[in-house]
Parts: sequence; C-alpha cells; structure tokens
Amino acid sequence: MAPALRTPPGIRRVFALHEARMAFYAGGVLPGGCFFLAAQTEFDDRPGAVQAKTAQALHDWLAFIRSLVDEAIALGELTEDADPDQLAYEIDALGESAVIHSRLVGHEVTYARARRAVLERLRALATDPATLPED
Repeated sequence: MAPALRTPPGIRRVFALHEARMAFYAGGVLPGGCFFLAAQTEFDDRPGAVQAKTAQALHDWLAFIRSLVDEAIALGELTEDADPDQLAYEIDALGESAVIHSRLVGHEVTYARARRAVLERLRALATDPATLPED
C-alpha cells in the first residue's frame, strides 16, 4: 500500500494501489501469491477465530479501497454516479483473480490483463480518462 499512498489522492491513487498489489504478487514475496486469499479459501467454511479475523481483514481491505474511490469522487475525478462499493469489489476481485490465474497461466499475461481491466473500468468512470496511464 505504501507506494500507492505516495501517489496524490484521486483516481491515480486508486490505480496505483492496484499496480502496487500486482507488483507485490509478481515479485514473489509470498509463495502462493496472497496470504489473505489463501486464508479465505482455507477457512471460509470453518467457523471460528481465524475465519472471523480473515473476514474482518477482507472487510477492512474493501473499506480501504472504497476510501480511495470516495476520495476520487470527492475530487471530481470519478463520476458522481460511480458506486464506491461496487468499484472496490471489482478492483479486489480482479486482484484475487490475478493471483489465482497467475499460478496456472503465468504472471506476465495474468497481471497485464488485470491491469488492463482495472484501467478500462476506471476510464469508463473517469471525468478525464487522460489522467490515467496508457496501456
């Protein structure tokens, strides 16, 4: 998250978060990609403390993404009709999908597709799509 937070608030910060996440996964820091995704998958049907903590971590992560989306809307960089909860969900879902697919397909193609998907989604909601990087 730290690289994204060095980016000025707004739509570029939302995208920077996704980019930082993909770079973290591509860097192979954690075998298997994402500790939290692995824990979610392992404990989603096992009631108890680990499941509760994992669910809270997911809730907090989505709330963080949403807060960045809210900033971008407040700054007028995303349209006012953008749904922050939906956009946070989509960005997270694309990140999780990239982790899963990268293990089977390879990370270069997978992360490039996830990057493009998030860029296209943000451009569709941006008041000025030119503020986002090119593919």
